[in-house]
Amino acid sequence: MLQLRPNCECCNRDLPPEALDARICSFECTFCATCADTRLHGICPNCGGELVRRPVRPAAKLVNNPASTERVFKPQGCQAIAAGGKA
Repeated sequence: MLQLRPNCECCNRDLPPEALDARICSFECTFCATCADTRLHGICPNCGGELVRRPVRPAAKLVNNPASTERVFKPQGCQAIAAGGKA
């Protein structure tokens, strides 16, 4: 089950479970759309995987399957990635 992490790893912006602008890779590294698009060009700086829109968990399902409260913030790992995929 997806953790639904609560923030962007680059800028620490809050990304609640219903956020439509949250992006994740296959390892669930989480970024806001602004950082994912402008700084990272759709590539996860941690694993090199594709960043895609994080699905929204229905509110009723959050009761028994809550989002994570653990914040991951590592701006040093979010240097701009060239459009070709190299940091």
